[in-house]
Amino acid sequence: MPRGPAEPAGGHRLTAVVLGASNVSRGQARLNAVIRGRSAAPVGLLIAAGHGRSYGANSRVWIRRLPSILGCGVWRALDREGSDRGRLVALVTDIGNDLLYGSSPAQVAAWVREAVGRLVDRGATVALARLPLEAVRRVGPVRYRALKTLFVPGCPLSIEGIHSAAAELDGLIGDLAAAAGLSTIDQPGAWYGFDTLHPRRRHLDTLWHHACDAWGLPPARCSTRASLREWSRLGRQGAEVRQLGRRMCYTPQPIRRYADGGWVALY
Repeated sequence: MPRGPAEPAGGHRLTAVVLGASNVSRGQARLNAVIRGRSAAPVGLLIAAGHGRSYGANSRVWIRRLPSILGCGVWRALDREGSDRGRLVALVTDIGNDLLYGSSPAQVAAWVREAVGRLVDRGATVALARLPLEAVRRVGPVRYRALKTLFVPGCPLSIEGIHSAAAELDGLIGDLAAAAGLSTIDQPGAWYGFDTLHPRRRHLDTLWHHACDAWGLPPARCSTRASLREWSRLGRQGAEVRQLGRRMCYTPQPIRRYADGGWVALY
């Protein structure tokens, strides 16, 4: 990844890594605005997300394919930044997605453990978002069939299997956080409506602020709302590597640079 512009004299960069799936992609403009609004330093934001994104396997939604989070370019980008990245913080979220593809809780937890280990080894302050178990438990057979048809028609699990796997995975994530001394973020059932995969948009801002709290960032020093122009500008950009049908697409990163030396990159 090309280096961002030089930092202002006397400043230090904050580099934020956010790993996730559709919720991160849905809220990336707001995520960027919240972190920039709460950081006193220029922010380099690296996002590895996307609808249906998997931590450990290549994923496909319609005709678009993405590499796994563990196999994407975000790790090379971090290492290219080297000492220029300043303080490093990270959020690991959307952890339950892989269960819907049939991966076992133990396998998903191993992938998350690997991602967290890579971040910790690079000196990151890491926050883990827990699974929304309260919302998952409220899902009955009829709603599950509707959600499965809409979002993951190939999911091999029954509703009972989803309940059991989600609880097991959340327990493993809690154990991981406790063993590594990491902050965790709960996702209350009230954040979710009919769709238990995606919090209501207004609650995504709450999630981003909770991550900033876990990182120890100060209160907002300016607006944390993303403008419609910024939302459009970030939303129409693609990840560094993706496949559309049979065509491989490459997008130079970062996709957005700011006058203060900050930037946003997608992987």
